[in-house]
Amino acid sequence: MLLAGDAWRAFFDSFEQEAFRLEVRSHYAMPGEEEEYQEFLATGELHIDADDRWLTRVRNYRATGRRIGRVHVLTRPLSDYLRYEFAAYAYNVEAGEDVRILDLTGKENPGLPDQDFWMFDGSTVVDMRYRPDGTQIGRELLKNPDLDLYRHWRDLAVELSVPFAEYSAD
Repeated sequence: MLLAGDAWRAFFDSFEQEAFRLEVRSHYAMPGEEEEYQEFLATGELHIDADDRWLTRVRNYRATGRRIGRVHVLTRPLSDYLRYEFAAYAYNVEAGEDVRILDLTGKENPGLPDQDFWMFDGSTVVDMRYRPDGTQIGRELLKNPDLDLYRHWRDLAVELSVPFAEYSAD
C-alpha cells in the first residue's frame, strides 16, 4: 500500500509508542527544502522557526509519551546535503527527537540494508523509496515484512551509533 499526502501524515501520527527511521542516503532532494537548502549553501547557516511543522509534531509526540528517533548511516566526507541535514538535526534534537549517527568511514557495513525505512511500534514497516538523485518516489507500507530482521537492523543501528550531540565529523 502506497502512502502519500494526508494519508501518510495520518498514518505516521497514529503510532502509539515509537517511530524509528533508518537513513542511508547522503543526499535527499525534497521539494519543500530546496529554498532553505540553497540558502544554507550560500550562508552556512540554518534558522528553523520554533513553530516549524515537523518540530511541533516531534514535541507533541514527546509530550504524549511517544519516542521518535533515527539513525543516519554515513561515510565521510560529509556531502553538502548532510552538512545541511546536520544543521537541521540540532533543531530536531532540541525538540525531542533521538537523532543518532553511525559513521562507517573506513569500516565494513555491519549488515545494515542499503535502504531507508520507518518502523512504527516495532510492528509496522514503511519502505522509503528514492531515485538515485535523492528524489522521493514513494512510501510503501510493507504487507508482511520480516519484523525480526527489521528489529535487528534497528537495534544494530542504535547500538553502533552515537547520539548526534556526541558525533564529530572531524
